[in-house]
Amino acid sequence: MSLNNSSNVFLDSTPSNTNRFQVNVINESHESSAAMNDNADPPHYEETSFGDEGQNRFRISFRPGNQECYDNFLQTGETAKTDASFHAYDSHTNTYYLQTFGHNTVDAVPKIEYYRNTGSVSGPKVNRPSLLDIHEQLAKNVSVAPGSADVVANGEGTPGDEQAENKGEDQAGAVKFGWVKGVLVRCMLNIWGVMLFIRLSWIVGEAGIGLGVLIILLSTMVTSITGLSTSAIATNGFVRGGGAYYLISRSLGPEFGGSIGLIFAFANAVAVAMYVVGFAETVVDLLKETDSMMVDPTNDIRIIGSITVVILLGISVAGMEWEAKAQVILLIILLIAIANFFIGTVIPSNNEKRARGFFNYQASIFAENFGPSFTKGEGFFSVFAIFFPAATGILAGANISGDLEDPQDAIPKGTMLAIFITTVAYLGVAICVGACVVRDATGSVNDTIISGMNCNGSAACGLGYDFSRCRHEPCQYGLMNNFQVMSMVSGFGPLITAGIFSATLSSALASLVSAPKVFQALCKDNIYKALQFFAKGYGKNNEPLRGYFLTFVIAMAFILIAELNTIAPIISNFFLASYALINFSCFHASYAKSPGWRPAYGIYNMWVSLFGAVLCCAVMFVINWWAAVITYVIEFFLYIYVTYKKPDVNWGSSTQALSYVSALDNALELTTVEDHVKNFRPQCIVLTGGPMTRPALLDITHAFTKNSGLCICCEVFVGPRKLCVKEMNSGMAKKQAWLIKNKIKAFYAAVAADCFRDGVRSLLQASGLGRMKPNTLVIGYKKNWRKAPLTEIENYVGIIHDAFDFEIGVVIVRISQGFDISQVLQVQEELEKLEQERLALEATIKDNESEEGNGGIRGLFKKAGKLNITKPTPKKDSSINTIQSMHVGEFNQKLVEASTQFKKKQGKGTIDVWWLFDDGGLILLIPYILTLRKKWKDCKLRIYVGGKINRIEEEKIAMASLLSKFRIKFADIHVIGDINVKPNKESWKVFEEMIEPYRLHESCKDLTTAEKLKRETPWKITDAELEAVKEKSYRQVRLNELLQEHSRAANLIVLSLPVARKGSISDWLYMAWLEILTKNLPPVLLVRGNHKNVLTFYS
Repeated sequence: MSLNNSSNVFLDSTPSNTNRFQVNVINESHESSAAMNDNADPPHYEETSFGDEGQNRFRISFRPGNQECYDNFLQTGETAKTDASFHAYDSHTNTYYLQTFGHNTVDAVPKIEYYRNTGSVSGPKVNRPSLLDIHEQLAKNVSVAPGSADVVANGEGTPGDEQAENKGEDQAGAVKFGWVKGVLVRCMLNIWGVMLFIRLSWIVGEAGIGLGVLIILLSTMVTSITGLSTSAIATNGFVRGGGAYYLISRSLGPEFGGSIGLIFAFANAVAVAMYVVGFAETVVDLLKETDSMMVDPTNDIRIIGSITVVILLGISVAGMEWEAKAQVILLIILLIAIANFFIGTVIPSNNEKRARGFFNYQASIFAENFGPSFTKGEGFFSVFAIFFPAATGILAGANISGDLEDPQDAIPKGTMLAIFITTVAYLGVAICVGACVVRDATGSVNDTIISGMNCNGSAACGLGYDFSRCRHEPCQYGLMNNFQVMSMVSGFGPLITAGIFSATLSSALASLVSAPKVFQALCKDNIYKALQFFAKGYGKNNEPLRGYFLTFVIAMAFILIAELNTIAPIISNFFLASYALINFSCFHASYAKSPGWRPAYGIYNMWVSLFGAVLCCAVMFVINWWAAVITYVIEFFLYIYVTYKKPDVNWGSSTQALSYVSALDNALELTTVEDHVKNFRPQCIVLTGGPMTRPALLDITHAFTKNSGLCICCEVFVGPRKLCVKEMNSGMAKKQAWLIKNKIKAFYAAVAADCFRDGVRSLLQASGLGRMKPNTLVIGYKKNWRKAPLTEIENYVGIIHDAFDFEIGVVIVRISQGFDISQVLQVQEELEKLEQERLALEATIKDNESEEGNGGIRGLFKKAGKLNITKPTPKKDSSINTIQSMHVGEFNQKLVEASTQFKKKQGKGTIDVWWLFDDGGLILLIPYILTLRKKWKDCKLRIYVGGKINRIEEEKIAMASLLSKFRIKFADIHVIGDINVKPNKESWKVFEEMIEPYRLHESCKDLTTAEKLKRETPWKITDAELEAVKEKSYRQVRLNELLQEHSRAANLIVLSLPVARKGSISDWLYMAWLEILTKNLPPVLLVRGNHKNVLTFYS
């Protein structure tokens, strides 16, 4: 195919693809080159952007002199061909450069869909092509159509698309709030409480303007630091519903999140009752003034409170949109009330207000009220404890994070601005009221200064009023005595009452919404399984209606029966505990130095966050020490409960990150410490294959490595690299999870290799980390060695030689039934599958029966469809019954029992240690560690050593002395003096029959034939070799006789492993030694250390 290099080539009447793409056109033609040579200019590269999706037009940027080349192109009004009209691998023509980057290859360009979580509400998750997809050779019958990778990338045609679309449509109608209505308004309403109107003036009277401002600023410092920490956490990734619980749980993990989430939701529920009671008390006070009481003050509060909660519940259940509108109305009323106060301070005071202590702005009053004047029993911290709850409420916006359009933007902006505005308001009210109103006033207009009277020096005296009698008798007015100072000062008193109503109702409404939202998020995570019922949401906003009614019940209960004055400090401490954990979360995430900690909000410091956490804890004790203790006890109990239950979640918490950093630091620090014999511990590589296939081998190894040494379960995949790697990677997580589920403290490692020995050699050299490297190889005895192929025997003996070459100790474990239960597992798996099919079949049959009564044509078609599905069922059913009827014994019940023998508690008995050769002490250390375990603690050590017949007592005393120096307890010591005696003829005959198939018998043949046999079968046992090691062979047979005699009843035998010298002992002869040595015995551990000391008697 030939292509013209002129621009007309790019013109086509076919409409373009609506995808946005960028192209670079590079002129490669002769004419272009000639033109460039004539101009003696460097080549010009034209950048063309095909990007306007709405109009399918071109935007072209060109250099001077090249505009004419494109004028005709634009005037035609036609669009370029899409990349679908080009060949995927056409990279030698100009048309190649018109293709969108990433459309002509399976390799995908970056897209947000690849990084979403499964089930994300913001869009479907799409799987990018795997490394194998782009790395492996492309199949010949697979053609890469241009743009096909993009189809995959966009998830076109995937089964989950329809579901994702439906989910997106569902979410489209949901009400989402911006940062003003969603966060700013809620936080301001929640922070501005009743305290602003009825307690702030008293705080200024007690602490003075100076300390009053300090109290406000100290409270603001706590909330500001918490706000900064909240902002940092909220901008470190997508935030879902759950507020404080979500932030803490995703940062510190489910243990902290689950504990604080429950008490935080409960605190919000009880806070509804507190705020409603505050509203009801104000209404009852108004009823008292007008003498309109219904029953009595207490019952009136209950009646009004109950009615109020019902109305608030109705607003909440109506939907977030109605609740938000109510919040805006309440904020307007609150702002008017605050403005009304400031206006009132500049309206000239009348005689009645002066008598009550209000004189407008006066420098003398400001000076007099600047310092503290604490009454009896009050102090800085007690006043601070009363004010601090007024500064809380900063999480009101974060608590509805799931209902925000952009939580990452809204939470920092709205929360910090709300803290700033409310702090300015608190400071303004405190300073203004302190500059206008005296501390004590009688309220009597007759207490004026008469000319000639001596002034007592007070500010009121200088302004013409004598309130001196307030020093001797209680007065009803002034900052110290009248809680309604703001109402008196304001321009219109009823507006302050409206402000009180607004503050209480808005806080109650915010808490009534926050509690169910947080509780729903907690229940959705299924941390407390009993609470799963409350996870369900309703409507387009996923409203937690069940949570609303639960909150309603709790609020009603505390309104009707609880003593709120007692519960209030605990609730305040619950909120403070949440603040403390949010600050600690920010510090912890920063300290863990996880690369995933990348908050977009950068105005934070981890040490400031830590200081904030400590400050919150201190404030908890300042407010009420016993409430703080109760809070910590409840939180600790919930933490222990969640830790014990171990919820199956993985949120990538900073706790995980810090665990990794700590482990890494400790591993690096360990490398700086030289090994010492006192700290030696068996660190084992166990060749289990899949850990579940040889459980007994893993159990016995775990018995002496648990909590003391490293244990790595290893598997070697032999075969074609591609298949092996795929199988290996697919099973890694599953097998490690099996270890965790069975509470086995071990790691799983696997390698793919061309042969078994190469794989083990790789594991021996590369396993471990720093000082935590294996020093002992544990393998199972090869029970089928007589029937095994030559290569398997060579590999088996070869890995023992390799271990010794790498100076690694070897432990060979033998039990009578063998270790491999893979066939049993396979049968069990098949039975489970068949059982699942049977249950599914029964469910289908039940469905058919239930639908049999459906009449009409539709019912007939349904019935026919079901009948088609269930046609083959009789066959399946019969096969299930057949297999279920088979007895488990047919699958080797003895093997199953043997595989669990080391899981059981070992009864009273002995561990017989045959310490025949000194290997550094490993043969003694392993059984000693076993006796420390619960399952083996009833077993006593019996030590067997070789010795001379005429020196048995001396040898026994010497061994007892050595063991006592090693501080190893033993039940008995036996010195065997007849080890070197020849075995009886029957035993030797068994050995000879055992090795007969593997002997060469070259001495019975002529020299030529013998040499030929040696070349053809070099692995066979020669007569010369057998004669050379005859004494050693005698010893193995004789040892079995002695073991049968002394240790037949032992629970476990630990025996020195004979070493086969390389090049001298053939593999089959060595296997025969191991066979005859351990034949017909209880479980045996053949142990050989690396001949370096692992025991010492020095301190």
